[in-house]
Amino acid sequence: MTTDTTHPISDSAPDSATPAADVVEPTETTTGTVATEPASKGKREKKVKKTFLERAESFFEKLSMRNNFWNRVCSMIWLPYAFRSGITMSTDENTYRATLPFRRFNKNWYSAMAGAALLGNSEIAGGNYVFSVCGGEYTVVCKHLEYKFLRPCHGPAEYRMTPLEDLHALVAEGGEFNIAVRMDIVQVLVPLSKKKMADEVDDPNIKPSKPKRVGRCTATFHVTPKSQHKAKKLRGTKKA
Repeated sequence: MTTDTTHPISDSAPDSATPAADVVEPTETTTGTVATEPASKGKREKKVKKTFLERAESFFEKLSMRNNFWNRVCSMIWLPYAFRSGITMSTDENTYRATLPFRRFNKNWYSAMAGAALLGNSEIAGGNYVFSVCGGEYTVVCKHLEYKFLRPCHGPAEYRMTPLEDLHALVAEGGEFNIAVRMDIVQVLVPLSKKKMADEVDDPNIKPSKPKRVGRCTATFHVTPKSQHKAKKLRGTKKA
């Protein structure tokens, strides 16, 4: 004789086919009404309207980075030393370079590139590189510049920039930061004549000439959002 050990299922037990996630219990508020959806909504941030001068400044800053022609035009007005020296910028996917031409304005008394021209244009080259990444919403100021002269430069000089930190990541944070840029300054090679190029191809023992490094520079730039400058100015006027 066998005994039945199963227990009867009560009517009050929940249906096992119903998932637990579907059972939603209403929550009562302090007034006794059922709250169906949250009433709190995020506040929209108010956009600060730029003044006419700020919009004009932003326009010309973007225009100066469009190409070398507009860079030269803007330099003639706001950066006359860069305009007289004739420094030009070039960039591609991986490198950013600046070329200083070998002209009379940049030469010294023994027909070599003047040290003052190499030193002064290193700040312009590095600052233009940082500004091209940051954009017109930031101010870029050089706070430290260190230049080491290696050999005389008897031709156009090329500045090859290498940031020592991740510049794009610092800009993405949106705050104030310092960035150090290392620049290798090399003498650009003069184009060879057709006869000399043919001689180098015919003779495998002749090694192709390499660009000479004439200097090395490390520049540290302080980058600040313009909105932070404006906020400090407003705080100063309120205190006054």
